[in-house]
Amino acid sequence: MQTDRKLSAAGSARIAARLADAIHEHRLKPGMKLSEDEVGSIYGVSRTVVRAALQQLAHVHLVSLKRNRGAFVAQPGPREAREVFEARALLEPRLARYAAERATAEDVAMLKTHIEAEHAALADGDSSRALQLSGHFHIEIARIADHATIAEFVAQLVSRSSLIIALYWQRRAALCESHAHDALLRALADQDAPQAEALMKSHLLDLLSSLDLREQVAPPLSLAEALQT
Repeated sequence: MQTDRKLSAAGSARIAARLADAIHEHRLKPGMKLSEDEVGSIYGVSRTVVRAALQQLAHVHLVSLKRNRGAFVAQPGPREAREVFEARALLEPRLARYAAERATAEDVAMLKTHIEAEHAALADGDSSRALQLSGHFHIEIARIADHATIAEFVAQLVSRSSLIIALYWQRRAALCESHAHDALLRALADQDAPQAEALMKSHLLDLLSSLDLREQVAPPLSLAEALQT
């Protein structure tokens, strides 16, 4: 019985991870219904496993569970969008300062490789992949900062930012035009903590200014098409 529970938990974690990836890559759009039967059929698992996976995603605000209606990809409103990025602008600059004080040569090399992958995705026209890598870049800085409590909050905020960008991003070319991550990398490599803090705050406020915070409706996409991509 205990073994069965462990297998079920592992299965739901796997499904949650795959759904989260689809959300972060913007294959699953905000507001899309996540049918337990259809998700289970696509991945070959039971409704119980799918239900547990959806509950995990609801805990981190990627999915909304609506009574008598089912599960939907979360669709943050303009106020929530603004609050998420304002919270990031409060927390992440301090983490960037800590990261600059602690970053090793190995950390800097890893971030450089990460940025190169981000640029490669942009060059390939894969903006969804580039945005996902961009979010992970921020999470890696939080890890380097070695402040577990704030880093946990930041990871959740970055995850929610993916949905917000899918709904409200109005300057998609801004990623190509901005070298904010390159500048942050230089500050970390130079162990320039004040500069890293200032650059991170400026970067996040610029991202907030790039959002068109009006109510929008994401275009529909079939669940099977999104998850089988």
